[in-house]
Amino acid sequence: MRRMETGVIAEAVEGARWCKSRRSGGNGNCVEVARLPDGHVAMRHSRFPEGPVLVYTRDEIAAFLRGVKDGEFDFTLS
Repeated sequence: MRRMETGVIAEAVEGARWCKSRRSGGNGNCVEVARLPDGHVAMRHSRFPEGPVLVYTRDEIAAFLRGVKDGEFDFTLS
């Protein structure tokens, strides 16, 4: 299996099943994620589905989600 690098075009991410939050509106302002076969997580902006794609490890995503749940990033909304 090929190691996926960050910043690639979405077409290079083989086997990705992209999804976004049910809370997303239909305005193209969404972050989409895909779990990759090697366990990494890919992210892209739905407004630019062709890429670039950012690739994170499971541990990086887990740390980010814990911070979101703890309210660490609420300052971005004020």
